[in-house]
Amino acid sequence: MIQQRIVLLSAAGLASALLLAACGGSADNASSGTSPAAAATVTPVATATSGTPTSVPSGTGDSGSGQGAMTTALMAKTVSGVGSVVTDDKGMTLYRYNKDQAHPSKWTCAGACVKTWLPVIAEDPVKTMGIDNSLLGTVHRDGRKQLTLGGWPLYRYIGDTRAGQANGQAKDQMWYAITPSGARGR
Repeated sequence: MIQQRIVLLSAAGLASALLLAACGGSADNASSGTSPAAAATVTPVATATSGTPTSVPSGTGDSGSGQGAMTTALMAKTVSGVGSVVTDDKGMTLYRYNKDQAHPSKWTCAGACVKTWLPVIAEDPVKTMGIDNSLLGTVHRDGRKQLTLGGWPLYRYIGDTRAGQANGQAKDQMWYAITPSGARGR
């Protein structure tokens, strides 16, 4: 009986320590303003393709805290001024960051950066339309899965306030709408 309690208390303590470490790591990055490159294993994403993506409610995260933008679907859409690009389940344009590295996938946007550029976070499965599923993957970010396309981590721009906008296109000559092939938009 005592051994069971010790094991349970040890497990609870370990879980608490891991949660605090995860929270502490995010706060440290945000407060320091640094951009640590996070080498990570790219994981293929479970996908479900269909002619019409099914709309599943998802959270958008708290843009002020850099929590990320949750999505359940990726779609190829034509956006005025940039051509065919990838959008999320809400029709918001997705971007890639030139400082990130496509192979192996790494994210460098951290701290203040993620308050403007929200990492696209997803849980399996992700529905796709007009995108080659073999190009999809994830990179681990603060215990969550950030979607990648062609190895590039995906972000949503806080300056895009409605579907079909691409206000982040060519921002600082570093941020570009991502095309269905993983290339940068024109």
